[in-house]
Amino acid sequence: MLSKSVLRVAVLGPALLAATLSCAQAPAPAPAPNPLDTVPDKIPFDIPYGAPIGLDRAQALIAATVAEAKKHDWKFCIAVVDSGGNLVAFQRMDGAQLASIQISEHKARFSATYRRESKVYENGVQLNNLNYLMTLDGAIASRGGIPLVEGGKLIGAIGCSGGTGSQDEVACKAGAAMVK
Repeated sequence: MLSKSVLRVAVLGPALLAATLSCAQAPAPAPAPNPLDTVPDKIPFDIPYGAPIGLDRAQALIAATVAEAKKHDWKFCIAVVDSGGNLVAFQRMDGAQLASIQISEHKARFSATYRRESKVYENGVQLNNLNYLMTLDGAIASRGGIPLVEGGKLIGAIGCSGGTGSQDEVACKAGAAMVK
């Protein structure tokens, strides 16, 4: 006579096997569409270039940025570049970290050459869209780079570094607000 264990295996075995096979054959879910595969009607951030910002205006933007930073007791490095990404003016506030010298210039240069806020690429990193970011020369994925647009034309950019990304952005926007 067959034992109860053998009998259970004989009865339940085929049922378990069928259930396992049906699970293994379930179709995989369709991958999410890649937003980079969509083709926009117009080129994003297609801001025409204007006459480059001059030294006096660049220094005024830096002064406005410094005033905003001082309200909060923040210490920044601030760089202003022209529409070609060339340094026009720079200031390092007392006590600002040394690494921020190059970072502020990098943010400004990126915003001028790519004609968009550096925050756009920070958002891309947070959404794990790294494939396009990793292929761009000079990309920086940190807030605090703001294009300077006057009369619909790019005249330069401002970059701030020294605090958190949100602090850098707030201070830079105070300077950029002087350009209409």
